[in-house]
Amino acid sequence: MKLKAERKKTLQKYLAKEHLKSTKQRNIIFDEFFSYPGHHVTVKDLYESVRKYCPEIGYATIYRTLKLFKDCGLAFERNFGEGRTRYEPVKFEGEHHDHLICIGCGEITEFETQQIEYYSQEIAKLNDFDVTNYKLELYGYCSACRKNK
Repeated sequence: MKLKAERKKTLQKYLAKEHLKSTKQRNIIFDEFFSYPGHHVTVKDLYESVRKYCPEIGYATIYRTLKLFKDCGLAFERNFGEGRTRYEPVKFEGEHHDHLICIGCGEITEFETQQIEYYSQEIAKLNDFDVTNYKLELYGYCSACRKNK
């Protein structure tokens, strides 16, 4: 709950700074986006989810609101090579995870490992490089798709 309140505060500050209004539609999209299962949502996915209980919210509103979340640092924009942009909530300061992407069914699995964190820092040190962020995406086939081949 604390994280949700912090996110809401971040959004409110950004809206004020940009002279934008806090609207009922943005609040509904906010609540749905940050509780969406899987958290790698397309505009279409979120639109279909929101319209079940709020049909007056349009596709363009969802798109603009997700872009707003990205612009204020609450969401990452991800492209996993499938021709669709996905949005993922920023978890919290310092949190990092990577992705396994199945090219058969499109399933996206998040994972964390200290070894990758360690080696990325070591590689940066060896090259006198200051890493501010990185992403690792591994593409292949999940076990279900391998069984069906």
